[in-house]
Amino acid sequence: MTNFSRRSVLQMATGIASAYALSNATGCATPPQAPAAARPTLSTGSFVSKARGGVETHWMIARPPGQTQPLRPIIALHGWGQNALEVMNMGAVKILADTTADLLPPVAFVTVDGGTTYWHQRASGEDAGAMVLDELLPMLPSQGLDTSRVAFMGWSMGGYGALLLGARLGAARTAAICAVSPALYSPPAPNTFPAPPQFPAEGFDDAHDYAANSVWGPNGVPDVPIRIDCGESDQLLPATKAFVAQLKPPPVTKFSPGGHNHAYWDAQLPDEMRWIIPFLAA
Repeated sequence: MTNFSRRSVLQMATGIASAYALSNATGCATPPQAPAAARPTLSTGSFVSKARGGVETHWMIARPPGQTQPLRPIIALHGWGQNALEVMNMGAVKILADTTADLLPPVAFVTVDGGTTYWHQRASGEDAGAMVLDELLPMLPSQGLDTSRVAFMGWSMGGYGALLLGARLGAARTAAICAVSPALYSPPAPNTFPAPPQFPAEGFDDAHDYAANSVWGPNGVPDVPIRIDCGESDQLLPATKAFVAQLKPPPVTKFSPGGHNHAYWDAQLPDEMRWIIPFLAA
């Protein structure tokens, strides 16, 4: 995971907001600036995570323009080797402004550092999933957010994490889940160890850990709206399609040209956010 200071996060957050303003420029030497209330807002901070073994954990919150009332959040989980800033750089700030123009209900977009532990407890003691559920979510009301209902999004490792944490938070509080290129691999065979050869060593300590944190099967995910997207050139497509096939009722899916990379993920994000936002208003 890339390390960065609080100061650098603030500087880069300012850069993201500036990039949004420049994206609407018309080619004038000095494009007119919208009133501050019409621009998306970003806030950043960090906390020392007990669940992650005392690691300073950075978070970022994007809000639509002019929003000051408590908003329900989309909790966006990054992939392996990524961080909160990389997810925010995918374009959520501009998308939130665009959804305001589309008259969609206002929501917040929250990213947080989760390390490389696949969003569940590991033998090292680090538990990024507990960090999200037991530390991040309880902290968000102090930042003016309404966590009575939340949605989860994630990419690769984070796609798996979105399914896992949505299940653990439960249907009463999980409004919807969008898992993109999820790192699902293949289902664990009942009472059979070791796990299948697709088992990723960086993701799970051993086959017992893999089985204990499985999202496969009828009880693997909550009974909430689920969307699963994957690129047709992604190496995880076969496992993703197998996972989709065993879900009842079937989730919303989108299998389209693309690979396991930001070119695919960034292009899908506007449609995915427009899909998930209405569920937070229900």
